[in-house]
Amino acid sequence: MAEKIKVDKIFLASPHMSDEGYEKEYVEEAFKTNWIAPLGENVDNFEVELAQKVGSKHATALSSGTAAIHLALKAVGVEEGDIVFCPTLTFSATANPIMYQHATPVFIDSDSKTWNMDPIALEEAFQKYPDVKAVLVVHLYGLSADMDAIMEICNRYNVPVIEDAAESLGTFYKGQHTGTFGDYGIFSFNGNKIITTSGGGMLVSDDEEGISKARFWSTQSREKERHYEHKEIGFNYRMSNVAAGIGRGQLKVLDDRVAKKTYIYDFYKKELSDLEGIEFMPSNVWDQPNYWLSVITLNGKVRPLDVMEALEAENIESRPVWKPMHLQPFFNEYNYVGGNVSEELFENGICLPSDTKMTDVELRRVCMVIKSLWK
Repeated sequence: MAEKIKVDKIFLASPHMSDEGYEKEYVEEAFKTNWIAPLGENVDNFEVELAQKVGSKHATALSSGTAAIHLALKAVGVEEGDIVFCPTLTFSATANPIMYQHATPVFIDSDSKTWNMDPIALEEAFQKYPDVKAVLVVHLYGLSADMDAIMEICNRYNVPVIEDAAESLGTFYKGQHTGTFGDYGIFSFNGNKIITTSGGGMLVSDDEEGISKARFWSTQSREKERHYEHKEIGFNYRMSNVAAGIGRGQLKVLDDRVAKKTYIYDFYKKELSDLEGIEFMPSNVWDQPNYWLSVITLNGKVRPLDVMEALEAENIESRPVWKPMHLQPFFNEYNYVGGNVSEELFENGICLPSDTKMTDVELRRVCMVIKSLWK
């Protein structure tokens, strides 16, 4: 039997450094000046440059997007026993910080038009749980939530909004960057995100005092005394100057990355739309996604597992859609509001490889494997 030829792996999404070497310049400067720790010019400037890019007044660079959500919850006053509304269709990093604050999540179903928090279910949740302390909104896979409807409801009930824009840096809702509608917005720079710092996050807000307080908490809540003085709990959440240097370089190519993600999505849509039972992520006139991941749903004989196994056999990475939080063993004791949209997306959805380093040859290779399942 002939030995099977090994082919290069195609990743779902992986770090993509700039061809110009911007990141290396900033990192080398950090080494030259010996500013390696969570202080330095890169940290300060990355905060300013990211805030300017998305149109927010203030920002603080942190060790992860999860840390940013945690500090945002603290900043809006979420404490033990408080209720926080959270989309059920998301990664656990959205919900986990609620537990860090010993608060109680109530999970909200998705809207089929956006795949994000359903405003109708949100209104129902407010009727059932009027004492809610905060609402967490997620912009899933780079698709914007229906922010006008969500903000109208939350403003009517006078409840603060935190936007988890971890997957949507570069996404616009009616011409405005996601992450800048609520009281606080968070971005992630994990290795698989549209730009990366190797690992890190950013908290943004127009509230200068809130951002200043979050920055204070992120450095162990150390008071300005000669000795080590701590009057409240703190966290080791600050981003390093080296990581921030990578981020500054990556920010310069964000628009290029969004353009490539869009190209990948359009390529798949052109090649695969005619296959029976296949549908693509929803499109809305007010949404300009970053297409972080190209996601399809399958409603015919070919199932997501069939596609994932076929791709895996050809050394191509893919993933299921997020499993809803209300179905997770850890969270299934908490209340849920809505229907079964999120469950259907989980059952029928698959994330296709969306790595910005992919060539047309590799994109055609992915499509060829998928098409073979319909023959």
